[in-house]
Amino acid sequence: MLDVLPSLKDNEGMTGIQFVTDEKGRKVAVQIDLKKYGAIWEDFWDGLVSESRRKEKGIPLEKIKADLVKRGRLRE
Repeated sequence: MLDVLPSLKDNEGMTGIQFVTDEKGRKVAVQIDLKKYGAIWEDFWDGLVSESRRKEKGIPLEKIKADLVKRGRLRE
């Protein structure tokens, strides 16, 4: 069973951050107040997405443009 505990000893003075812990007290997740930290979260999320795509093969810009022209989404 997971518990949601405000963990002030780990982030003294911070509000809007809560750690979710497992039955042994290990942190397994975090809850973030997006009204307060939404912009920071978006930066963090963008970094995670970027890292997850690091090994993906890129698509040349000319190929993208040609596809958009073919589908009528871009004029030559």
